[in-house]
Amino acid sequence: MDPVVHFELPYEDAHRIARFYESAFGWETHMLGEDMGHYVLATTALSDANREGPGGAINGGFYPKKADWPAQHPSIVIAVADITASMTKVAQAGGEVLGDPMRIPGIGLYVSFFDTEGNRGSLLEADPRESVKEVR
Repeated sequence: MDPVVHFELPYEDAHRIARFYESAFGWETHMLGEDMGHYVLATTALSDANREGPGGAINGGFYPKKADWPAQHPSIVIAVADITASMTKVAQAGGEVLGDPMRIPGIGLYVSFFDTEGNRGSLLEADPRESVKEVR
């Protein structure tokens, strides 16, 4: 079973969305720079040094809205062991993979898809744990 490991929401104003979730829910946010696409990490549940936190809790992030990107809506990210095999399974199940996987430095391979109902989701094949950098 491939678990949901992350959520994503689009934004028009990075500081405004960060302030909202910090104020309304006490989340911690971290602005990443241009080299990471101006992504904003959102920590909703603290974890220990082994990156283990409360069961069922996930963290997420916010990405800038772009006029030429499709389906900029809230979505989930699903961890997979083999992104190529999972892309094939998505297509065979009636979904549509949106392009080729892109490498996120220090994180892994990432690609988005539409399910059979038009919802956008993403697949993430994480880099081996020892090479993943803690982003804070």
